[in-house]
Amino acid sequence: MRTVDPAKHEAKRRAILDAAAGCFAMKGFEKTTTAEICRAAGISTGSLFHYFPNKRAVFVGIFEQDADETAALLAAARGIEDPWEAILHVIAHVSEQLLHPVAAKLVLEVAAQCSRDAELAELVQGNDRGLRDGLVGIVKRAVEAGRIDPGLEPKVAASWLVALVDAPLSRVILEPDLDPTAELAVMKELITRFLRPVLPIQPPDDGEVSDTGEISPGRSGSPGHQ
Repeated sequence: MRTVDPAKHEAKRRAILDAAAGCFAMKGFEKTTTAEICRAAGISTGSLFHYFPNKRAVFVGIFEQDADETAALLAAARGIEDPWEAILHVIAHVSEQLLHPVAAKLVLEVAAQCSRDAELAELVQGNDRGLRDGLVGIVKRAVEAGRIDPGLEPKVAASWLVALVDAPLSRVILEPDLDPTAELAVMKELITRFLRPVLPIQPPDDGEVSDTGEISPGRSGSPGHQ
């Protein structure tokens, strides 16, 4: 009996999903055929069905892979000592999807499919909840460490972070001529201004305002805002 190498099996599965994502983005789920997925992935039909029983399983697999990648990303972020850097780490990696040429079209296609596939809708919504819930703990740690606005409620802040990350992708969908890199830069600036303490008109009595607009805590501890 031939032994299956788990690492090679997983790498091949990921390659199929990446190829299929491009097909689904360009032609949609309904019009994409398994033969087209096989051509894009450089495999035979028999090989495809070795990894996935049908076309729907391939489509679902794309978002199952997304959930796995998000979980790994959050786990890595929890290991970063500075919670502010941990937040930036998560935001930067999640935002990379905006720069992928098929991202916007794939988002539109999954939205269409979710409207008639409850199981897929639950998976996609679960991915969103997983990212949000993972960010809650990191945001709470950042608040406690005085690295972001202490007046923020972690769960609310995490929800808005997810919304802000999604916003540039929505703009690129509506305005295809926009520069994704420029939109991403604006989004990151908005997130920084949202999370960081507000710059007061006058420096606090017990602290100093740095060139970056951050308040260095003095004797009383955490930075505040007006």
